[in-house]
Amino acid sequence: MSKNEINSKSKFSQFAQSENDTGSAQFQIAVFSERIKNLTEHLKNHKNDQHSRKGLMVIVGKRKRLLNYLFKKNKEEYKSLIKELGLRG
Repeated sequence: MSKNEINSKSKFSQFAQSENDTGSAQFQIAVFSERIKNLTEHLKNHKNDQHSRKGLMVIVGKRKRLLNYLFKKNKEEYKSLIKELGLRG
């Protein structure tokens, strides 16, 4: 198990449906949000890193699709997740 896997399981366990859950939309959105935050900080220091910028855009798109899915499936869960992560507002 890599260092990143250990950190993500402990840091995002509140978003997991069960102990070994890593595939739920809530968990994935939380992980993507953390990766977006890290890449944004990286790009502040490395303005010409186009490869990372492209990766950031891909992750933002994936998170957006998952948020749309969660909104359609469970609006209450969507609202609580947005509030906990501090997104959109």
